[in-house]
Amino acid sequence: MSNYDVIVVGAGNGGLMAAANTSKAGLKTLLLEKHNLPGGCATSFRRGRFEFEPSLHELCGVGTKEQPGEIFGLFDELGAKVDWRYEDTMYRTIVKGENGYDVTVKAKREPFYDSMEEAVPGCREKVKAFIELNDKVDEALAYVDRKKGNPNPLVMVLKHSDFMRVCAHSTEEILDALEMPDKAKKILTTYWGYLGVPTDELNCMHFLSMLTSYMDNCAAMPYKRSHELSLALCDVIYKNGGEIRYNSEVTEFLYNEDGSIAGVVANGEKLYAKEVVSNVIANNVFTRSKGVKLPERDVKLAKSREFGISVATVYLGLDKSAEELGIKDYTVFIANNGDPRTQDDNRVNDGFYIVNCLNNVIPDSSPEGTCTLFFTTLIYGSDLPKDLKPQDYKKYKNDLAERLILDYEKTMGVNVMDHIEEISVATPVTFARYLGTPDGTIYGYKNAGWDNVIMRTTAQGKDNNVKGLSFVGGHGVRGDGYSSAYSTGATQGKVVVKKLKGDK
Repeated sequence: MSNYDVIVVGAGNGGLMAAANTSKAGLKTLLLEKHNLPGGCATSFRRGRFEFEPSLHELCGVGTKEQPGEIFGLFDELGAKVDWRYEDTMYRTIVKGENGYDVTVKAKREPFYDSMEEAVPGCREKVKAFIELNDKVDEALAYVDRKKGNPNPLVMVLKHSDFMRVCAHSTEEILDALEMPDKAKKILTTYWGYLGVPTDELNCMHFLSMLTSYMDNCAAMPYKRSHELSLALCDVIYKNGGEIRYNSEVTEFLYNEDGSIAGVVANGEKLYAKEVVSNVIANNVFTRSKGVKLPERDVKLAKSREFGISVATVYLGLDKSAEELGIKDYTVFIANNGDPRTQDDNRVNDGFYIVNCLNNVIPDSSPEGTCTLFFTTLIYGSDLPKDLKPQDYKKYKNDLAERLILDYEKTMGVNVMDHIEEISVATPVTFARYLGTPDGTIYGYKNAGWDNVIMRTTAQGKDNNVKGLSFVGGHGVRGDGYSSAYSTGATQGKVVVKKLKGDK
C-alpha cells in the first residue's frame, strides 16, 4: 500500500502546475498520467521531418522578465525555465464579402488604438473606453483582495460601479452600451473563439481580461512547442522529490466511510493520499466512483453543465518556406461574416477558422526551406454527422481539410496544395480518444450563462463538497485555455499546501 500527501490525476497543464507547487512545498506528491508523455494538449507530435504543436496558438498573460505577467511569474516562482518567444501583432482578421474587411491589429495599447482607428475612423475613444474598463475591474479586484474577499457593498456601488456593470453583462451588451460602431465591434471581438463562447453570452469581464492580456503582454510561445512547458514543470516535480507515473490511468476513485476522498486505483494498485487533485473532468471522476454516495449538489452540477467547444485541426508540413510561399502572418482569422453569433451558428460549414504559421515567430520551427501551417475551426463533438460510419471517417476528415485549404488559398492568394509534404487531421473524435473528455471537449465546461467565470468564482465554496477532492484544468473555475489552466493549477496547489502544512 502506497501513501502520499497529494495525488494529482492527469498531467495536463493544471495537473502539472498543481503537482509542481505541492512538491516544491515539500509535500509527498504523486502525479499519475495515462499516456506515456506529460502535457495533455501541451505536447508535440511528429510526421515525417516535421514536429507539430497539437493545440497551442499562443499564450496570454506571459510577459517578460522585465515586465512579467501572471504566467511568467508562475513559472519563474517554481524555477521552471522556458525559452519564450513573442509576437507583437495580435491578429489579422479577414471577413470576406461585400461588407468585409482585412485588418491587422497590433499589440500594446497605443498601437492597438491606432490599428482600430485606421480600420474604423472615429472609433478610437470608444475602443479606449472599452479597454480601460479592464483597468477599473483590476482596481475593484485589488480593493476586494485588500478586504480579504469582504468588500463594503456601498464602496463597490459608489466607487466601483463599472466593475459591477462589466461583471453583470455580456461583452455584446457592454459594447452596445458604449455605442461601439458595428465594424469596430466585430474586429474587437475576433478573439471570442479562444474562449469558445459567442460574445452575446460571454461575460464581458472574462473577455476583457483575455483581450487586454494579449494586448499588454503580447502573445507568447515556447521555443520548443508547448511540450517545453510540460517538461519544465516535470523537472520541478522531480527536483523536489515528486513522483510521476506514466501509462497509469486512474480507473477508480476511493473514498473513506465518511465520504471524503481516500485515494485512487491505477494499474490495479490502490494508492492513498490526504488530498486528490483531479485534472480529469468531474463527470469522469464521478463515473469512476463506486460504492459511495456522492454529494447531491456536486452530481447535479456535473449533469447540468454544458460541455465546452472542441476543434477540428489540420496540420500541414510544406516543402517551401513561408517567405517563398508569400505567407507573412503568424495568426489569421478568416470568416464569411464578422458577427460572433453568426460564426458560431454556422460553425460546421461556414463559421470561421484560424491559420497559424509558427515560422513567422520561430523561423527554425521546421527544417530549413520548409514551413508549417496549423488550421483550426471550432466544432462540438455533437456537430459530427450522426450517421457518420467508421469507414467514412477518413473521407470526412479529408473533405474538411480540403475545404479549409482551398478557401485559404483563394482568400490569401497563395499556393498550398502543391507543396504539402505532410498532413494530419484531428477532429473532436481525436481529442476524445486522446484526452478522454466527453464529446472531445478541450475547454471543459462551457463558460457561459449561469456557469460563467463570475458565477463559478462566487460559488467556489459550495460546488466541491467531497472533502479532500479538488479540480484543476479546463473544467476549473477559470475554464478554457493554457493560461487559465496554469493559473487554477497553481492556485489549487497552494490551497492544498496551506491545508496540509498550514503555510501562509
